[in-house]
Amino acid sequence: MTDFATARRHMVDGQVRTADVTDLRIITAMMDIPREHFLPPASAGLAYLDLDLPVGEGARRLLKPMVLAKLIQAADIGSEDRVLDVGCATGYGAAVLCRLAGQVTAIEQDPGLTQAARTALAGQSNVSVATGRLTAGWAQNGPYDAIVLEGATEIAPQAFLSQLKEGGRLVCVLGSAPAGKAMVYYRTGQELGGRPIFDATAALLPGFAKAPVFAF
Repeated sequence: MTDFATARRHMVDGQVRTADVTDLRIITAMMDIPREHFLPPASAGLAYLDLDLPVGEGARRLLKPMVLAKLIQAADIGSEDRVLDVGCATGYGAAVLCRLAGQVTAIEQDPGLTQAARTALAGQSNVSVATGRLTAGWAQNGPYDAIVLEGATEIAPQAFLSQLKEGGRLVCVLGSAPAGKAMVYYRTGQELGGRPIFDATAALLPGFAKAPVFAF
């Protein structure tokens, strides 16, 4: 039988702390939250590996712990902040964000994953899980201080500009493997400017692929 508490501690010490994650709120949350509860029972034993783990059908994944932790740290979330979690899958990232933010809106377009997230996050008073198209965000609860895309996008996330507050931050993985970059974007007026923060890869979120280019 897997000793999940020990595996969780090894994950934090070996994958998160060593990746320059210094926000003690993130470290404490990831030490406390049982990641195995956000996976299908048959995959629970894989919960603390340094991998993007499959959930649901298709190519959906939970971000590997290091990438998730560093993205959340880059989002610089305050205790009163309103946060949008795009592509929450089964809700693990939202569970971590709940420990940092004032209010979290988690959006998922796969009905099965939405239900799994609602079940896993039951009892958390500062999170709501919505079903909708990921590329549309969730303007109803905005504008947001921070937006986290839990997966990769091949297109710059300009569509989320209107859902960010002035000075708001958006974090994501931009580009496909093997050349992806974790990015942090900031809203300044009607501009969304970004900069790379570390090399990263992640599964592409539905609707975030570049349109195909046809050559003649």
